[in-house]
Amino acid sequence: MYLYTVILDTTYNDKSNDQLINDLVGKPFSFIEAFKMKGVGSKRMIIDDASSNFKPYLNTISDSNYANLELRPNGILVRINKGLQNFTWVIPYYHLVLYKVNGSSIHAQGKYVHFRNNKTFKENKSFFDKLLNIKVAFDSQFDFQS
Repeated sequence: MYLYTVILDTTYNDKSNDQLINDLVGKPFSFIEAFKMKGVGSKRMIIDDASSNFKPYLNTISDSNYANLELRPNGILVRINKGLQNFTWVIPYYHLVLYKVNGSSIHAQGKYVHFRNNKTFKENKSFFDKLLNIKVAFDSQFDFQS
């Protein structure tokens, strides 16, 4: 079990990165599963703010920073675009915390990414609803209260 933050450079295909991601959050949903779920990826969203330890993965000039999310069986992937580079933040569901304040924030492992409340964020409302439902279902399997 990994208790530290996993942020990978996924600009190029790397089998060791794929294996690490699959170990942490599960293999990607099959085409049929994704179809039944009506998609497992979000549309591209603008990053409004991020924790200071994310600065190396974001554009330093006034360019907008973009990210999209991908659902996995045991967590999510936050895919951040920095110019021609791609970085993936791997978050297991047991680390994931979501806040909805003037947009949405994803918090995990002492870090966060806040997405701007704009048209593309509103288009992702159904995706965030799906993410919340999956997170609640995941957490409920560990509910030990009787």
